[in-house]
Amino acid sequence: MNKDKEQVRLLDLEDGRTGIIISITGGKMLTKRLADLGLSTGTKIKILRKTPFSGPVQVEVRSSKLVLGRGLAYKIMVEIQ
Repeated sequence: MNKDKEQVRLLDLEDGRTGIIISITGGKMLTKRLADLGLSTGTKIKILRKTPFSGPVQVEVRSSKLVLGRGLAYKIMVEIQ
């Protein structure tokens, strides 16, 4: 983890921005479920689109497109690339 890079919640990234997952706040079941989807520490993730008014967040991870709820996106910390 590079101290020069800015760290934010995935939910705070702007559309089109990319980051590296540095941590996931949650229990074992949540982290396992996300790992099964390809979301784990060290993984590159890109925000494709955030829908307005508390809607879901569309991301790209390992060449797959996923839709995450805002609450889940809030639990994922990333280092901006």
